[in-house]
This record gives sequence, structure tokens and C-alpha cells, in this order.
Amino acid sequence: MNKLLNIKNFLLLLLIVITISACGYRPSAKFSRDALGEKISTSVIISAQDPENTVIIKDAVDRAIIEVFQASLVSRITSDTHLVLTMGNPSYSPIVYDANGFVVGYRMQVTLRIVSHHNGTSKKYSTTGFHDFAVAPNAIVTDQDRFEAIGFAATRAIRSFVAQVSAEGARSGK
Repeated sequence: MNKLLNIKNFLLLLLIVITISACGYRPSAKFSRDALGEKISTSVIISAQDPENTVIIKDAVDRAIIEVFQASLVSRITSDTHLVLTMGNPSYSPIVYDANGFVVGYRMQVTLRIVSHHNGTSKKYSTTGFHDFAVAPNAIVTDQDRFEAIGFAATRAIRSFVAQVSAEGARSGK
């Protein structure tokens, strides 16, 4: 009886392994690389109203290109795809209050407009990222808190962009 259970468990495990290995799974980074190429360049249009945040966005985008797309950052001349990013005005709003009515949590929202130039064609994307962060009751949001929240929200917006591009790559069958 015990031997029969071991054989059943082995066959079940074998069936699961065969099913998973035969399903054709490909990571989303593969689809996005197929859609955008291996070499990507970026530029961020500087906001006259909020130039400090432009640097944060540029850094977040470059990190996401390397980490999420698993692509190389190169100069525009040698790139397969050039991404031009424009950031809308970041906004934060209170989302959590303590028992005394003081704000103790905020949500940062960053909207990015992205134009992708690839193989002579341009596509426009719009994506939004959020980041929730806590502050001490009756405290002012410091510039450091604000910059960090913008960076995290921008990274989420870029990840949303990656999801959009990956979905397009998967639909195109590349």
C-alpha cells in the first residue's frame, strides 16, 4: 500500500513537471525585449515647474530599464529604441488619519507620458504609478520623503509601462 502511494506521488510529480516544462512559459522581460530590442536609450523632458523631480525620474527609469527590461542602456545613436519621457505634475494626497485627525499617510501619484521610437515608428503610452508613505502625526512632508516617494511611484509607473509593452509583445506573437 505504501509503495503504491509512492508510485502515485511520483507520477503526479512527473505530470506536474512535464506540464510546467511544456507550457512554453516565457518571462515578460523576454516579450518586452522582443518589442523594444536589447539596447535602449532614454531622455526625460525637464519640467520647468519641477526640475528636481526630472532627475529622480531619469534615475528611476534607467534603473527600471536595467532591472525590469533586462536591457542595456546605450546612447541614442546605437539604440534599438529611444524612450522620451515626460512627467506630469506629481501629486500627493492624504489617505490615512490618526485618531486625532492628523494625517499620518500619503499617496504619491506620478503620471508619465512615454513616446517609444522603435524601427522608424513611434508609439505613445501613458502610465501612472503610486506610492503610499507614512509620516509622523502633525508633521510636514519633507523634501526627502517627497523625492523618495516620487522615485518609488515613478518605478511603479515604469513597471506598468513594461507590462503594457510585454502584453503587446505577447499579442504580436514575437
